[in-house]
Formats: sequence, C-alpha cells, structure tokens
Amino acid sequence: MPTPHINAKSDAFAKTVLMPGDPLRAKWIAETFLHDVEQVTNVRNILGYTGYTKENKRVSVMASGMGMPSIGIYAHELFTEYGVESIIRVGTCGTYQEDIHLRDVLVCSGSCTDSNWSAQFDLKGGTFSAIADYGLVEKAMQELRTRKLPLHVGNILSADIFYDVDRDMWKRWAALGVMGVEMESYALYTTALRLKKKALCLLTATDSFVHHNERLTTEERQEGLSKMIEVALAIAQ
Repeated sequence: MPTPHINAKSDAFAKTVLMPGDPLRAKWIAETFLHDVEQVTNVRNILGYTGYTKENKRVSVMASGMGMPSIGIYAHELFTEYGVESIIRVGTCGTYQEDIHLRDVLVCSGSCTDSNWSAQFDLKGGTFSAIADYGLVEKAMQELRTRKLPLHVGNILSADIFYDVDRDMWKRWAALGVMGVEMESYALYTTALRLKKKALCLLTATDSFVHHNERLTTEERQEGLSKMIEVALAIAQ
C-alpha cells in the first residue's frame, strides 16, 4: 500500500530500482531505455517508473531528490514496503583525481562522509564504513571491462555541503585517494546494509576540481550518462 512518500501499488516496483537524483532524469531513463513503461508514483513530483529492458528484464527507475535525507526516505520505503532488493544510484559527480576524466564512470565501492548520518546508530564515537554490495561492484567492474571503458573503483565523498566555505577542503579528501564528491551514497549504503539489502552507486564525472575549466555541456552530460545507464541496466538483477 502507499507510504507517506510513494503512492504506488504494492507490486509496482521491480526487484532492482535505478535511482537518479533528478525526477526528469528518471523520466528520461525510463522513456529512453525501457519499453512498456508505466509511471507508478508521483508524490511531490518524485517520479517513478517500471518497464522492461530490450532483454525484457523488468526494472524500475525512481528519483531520489538531492541529499542524504531525501534518498534515505525513498530507499527505506522501497526496501521495507515494496519488496525492492537492490538500488543502483546513477548520478553525477565532481572528480578529485588527475586520472579521472569527464564522462568516466566511477564504481563507488565505499562512501566517506562529512555528514552526521551515522550518529543515529549510537556508535559511541565510532565511524561506520558504508560500503556497496560486493556482488554489484564486481559485476559493474566486469561490465566496464567488457565495454572497454576506463575503470575507476574506490571511495567517494558523500557530502552535506555543496557550496563549501573552505574551498580547499576537497584537497584533504583527494590526498586520501577519494575519487570525487556527490551527496547521496552514504545514506543509501547505510540504509541497505542495515536492512540487509543491496546497493551500488555508479557516477559519471561531469565536473573536475583538478581542472576547474573542464565542465560538460547539457548535451554532453546526457551522452555521457548513457554509458552509465547501460552498465546499470546490464547488472540489474
């Protein structure tokens, strides 16, 4: 039955949900890559769809909104109320490393954060390491190799702040090998791990902190995202 944030029927979602942040990007993915598509939820214009791949694999696509609080709500409700087993976040990021180029796809095996998200677990000063499902990581790596695409696997920063007062903060994360920054993965991974579900964050590099003048146009972003979506659909269970 509907939840406070999703008005879909109980069987509306497939076992795997692809989750971009932007509702219009969810619509674009559904209309571009799936057939026999049905819109299944639209509360607060957070759009969700279910359809079939060209191999007739049933897959859902739903937006998460921006930030950890938002994706935390939708991931929790999908996992606990709709029988979803895997969520694959398909998003964009700014890169911190010299060898990661625009349009490259990042496989985020772990997520660091500057958020207080894990405080809810009362770990007495401990720090929880939020990690992806290894099976999904392995499949994504293999898919990228098969497609002869650059392979970047490692930590991403899941940040609470977009416009950071300290403009050099990124350099501290970069020095630790963090690949780049986005704003949702830590909450997604933590939610999945707590509920014994599966999650993976795939990201397309659209901006660079190393090369400040490098930025994709709207058209280039869409072209670059297609590679990531194809990988996500290929590994969807």
